[in-house]
Amino acid sequence: MHQEIYNFSAGPAVLPKPVLAQVQEELPDWHGSGMSVMEMSHRGPEYMGIIAQAEADLRALLAIPENYRVLFLQGGASQQFAMVPMNLLAGGRAAYVETGIWSRKASSEAKRFGEIDVIASNAGVAGHAVPRQESWQLRPEHRYCHIADNETVDGIEFDFVPELGEVPLVSDASSNILSKPLDVSRFALIYAGAQKNVGPAGLTLVIIRDDLLGQAGADVPTMLNYAVHAEHDSMYNTPPTFAIYVAGLVFRWLLQQGGLPAMAEINARKAAALYAAIDGSGGFYRNDVAVANRSRMNVPFFLHDPALDAVFLREAGERGLLQLKGHRLLGGMRASIYNAMPEAGVWALVDFLHDFARRHG
Repeated sequence: MHQEIYNFSAGPAVLPKPVLAQVQEELPDWHGSGMSVMEMSHRGPEYMGIIAQAEADLRALLAIPENYRVLFLQGGASQQFAMVPMNLLAGGRAAYVETGIWSRKASSEAKRFGEIDVIASNAGVAGHAVPRQESWQLRPEHRYCHIADNETVDGIEFDFVPELGEVPLVSDASSNILSKPLDVSRFALIYAGAQKNVGPAGLTLVIIRDDLLGQAGADVPTMLNYAVHAEHDSMYNTPPTFAIYVAGLVFRWLLQQGGLPAMAEINARKAAALYAAIDGSGGFYRNDVAVANRSRMNVPFFLHDPALDAVFLREAGERGLLQLKGHRLLGGMRASIYNAMPEAGVWALVDFLHDFARRHG
């Protein structure tokens, strides 16, 4: 009997099986064109239709207002750590909120381009929580305020959307974009690496409000200027064509599932089941994140005895539960349960957690 495999990788991550099946079917000949998507000119009518449909479906999923541009870029979210200040700082100061490894990387990179104020940080805070907004040292002159809405490594997710007045809000949403409804109008710029909840590695989404375009100085390289990419509809150079094609299939799959409200309900059930297994283990497993800020996408946890880690991973692999090893900077375990992870996969992991604790506790 074929064993079901469940991939809990934090990224590149699991993709919906119907999407993979469609990619497989269309790979050698897309819709009778005689070409694979990988062979098409990005300026040909076939591919122009693919990217236009992908953008239309993304706009439908997120109800993106008309005064926002959607950019399909390369370089990953890490390149956005530089592109954001290069385009928005404009010789002023910016505010950063540090809630984990990736937001600290973002603020560190931004310091290369100007004055950066870390206005709140959870470093050393017991419980690993998001700092409450009343503690933030935001100033009206800040050109923007940057957050990481979900920390992929630390498993910390914002439980609120900051209210910043006239200060533009910038969000790294790489690991929780499309996992729930989002009011895009409350953000000035949202960026996300694709390889978690959107599609394969190689694509980065940027959703940017029109009034933030054109602020980059003359010394900003052409390829790192948002306005250039917006002016050319993400076609200034050859975009990551295959990754955009697959992302478009994921967007269509999400719409077929009932959109983001339906996905939010499923994701809430998955996360609740997994955290219940951890919390109900009598201390055999633990998660250190404050309950209000526990990520629904990335669930780090630790065994009470680290000596059991290797045994846990080996036995999990034998059950078809893959990629559960925690990030090298944090250790322990991590289960990433993005949109494409079926509920059956989470329940298989929950059953294994119970069984492993019973046999080794």
